Amino acid sequence: MKKFNYGSLCLILLILSGILWGLAGAFQFDLVGYIFGSSVVSRIIYALFGVAGLSSAFLWIKRANK
Repeated sequence: MKKFNYGSLCLILLILSGILWGLAGAFQFDLVGYIFGSSVVSRIIYALFGVAGLSSAFLWIKRANK
């Protein structure tokens, strides 16, 4: 069985969040809000993006200190 790669999941979420921020900045379009509305689900998705960003920062610092 293949080991779960937490770093890859964080990278995918960071790429998706970059696309979402790009859409918001360039076209003032909130894709998550459009798909899910302004609900708890949207807040959870944005929170996951934030956790992925923080986790990636910690993973990057950990690798830099090796």
